[in-house]
Amino acid sequence: MALSATTTLPHAVDSVAAVFINEDFQRHTSQFVGGTLESFEVAGDVDGVFSTTSVRTLPTTRLPEIARKFVGEKLTVTQVENWDAPAADGSRQSNITLKIAGAPLDVTAVQRLVSEGGSTRIELEGNVTSSVPFLGGKIAEAAEPMVAKALNIQSQQAQAWLESH
Repeated sequence: MALSATTTLPHAVDSVAAVFINEDFQRHTSQFVGGTLESFEVAGDVDGVFSTTSVRTLPTTRLPEIARKFVGEKLTVTQVENWDAPAADGSRQSNITLKIAGAPLDVTAVQRLVSEGGSTRIELEGNVTSSVPFLGGKIAEAAEPMVAKALNIQSQQAQAWLESH
């Protein structure tokens, strides 16, 4: 199933990127959805090529029943973001993978922070797949709206974070 979302924040790319790689912000977004940030790590120089790894425990209460049967009451989600160096105009791109412990789902996405004057257009495109024979398509289809919502929360919460910090 395909993921696709675009939003614009009235802040420069470097400010938006700094929020996305801030451990306190990651903890806030985890708690916002009823979860816990178990760990967060930045590897490399954030002014160039770097990666982040976050591990969250999230409740499954909002997942479709078909998904809850496979994963139980909580999910452990590992999100890895591999960030490219900034482009000449400051735009950035990260390749995102989500692994959900005990769930037969794979999520890959590309997030672009595109500089538009003093604003940032956040573009997210990706895919949700499942390796379960015969039911994989239905599982991915059921999970896609929740995965898309989870990835979009980061963009939505970044606006509020930038205005309050």
